[in-house]
Amino acid sequence: MQKMVTTERECTARLVPAGNIVKIPAGEFVNITQDLGGNYTVTWRGNMYRIDGTDADAIGRRPQVLNFTAKDDNTIDEQQVWEALETIFDPEIPINLVSLGLIYNVAIEQSTHTVNIDMTLTAPGCGMGPVLVGDVEYRVGMVPNVENVKVELVFDPPWSRDMMSEEAQLEAGLFF
Repeated sequence: MQKMVTTERECTARLVPAGNIVKIPAGEFVNITQDLGGNYTVTWRGNMYRIDGTDADAIGRRPQVLNFTAKDDNTIDEQQVWEALETIFDPEIPINLVSLGLIYNVAIEQSTHTVNIDMTLTAPGCGMGPVLVGDVEYRVGMVPNVENVKVELVFDPPWSRDMMSEEAQLEAGLFF
């Protein structure tokens, strides 16, 4: 799938695979090369970028909307953190990171409004690691009262398909 579009407004994108954040101005030609999992991979000025689904309107698509209700006591709701994580999909396998078994731990420090996340990748050499970390930081940062998101990539225990939910294994064609 490749489709040339013009950006309708400035939008944030992440350079693939480094994860560096850039702003693509309005009125720029970009080529959409992938739209799996609610995010978009585009090429612009000879480089590949990932545009978050919440900014999809910038490229003429319907944006993904995340709505969370803030708690009255100014704390972070752990369930909302998990809900945000479930909206992040592997860029090559359109299955969310939670169902893939890539999220090992979520720890919330209410006093500093910080969410600490231990996550892994399907392979230690996965080139999309920085982009996925950026996705996690961005989406979890949308949860009310979150001021800091710290993601640590860990590889112990090593990821295996057994860590996937049954639904994810069915979706990927791995469940027999």
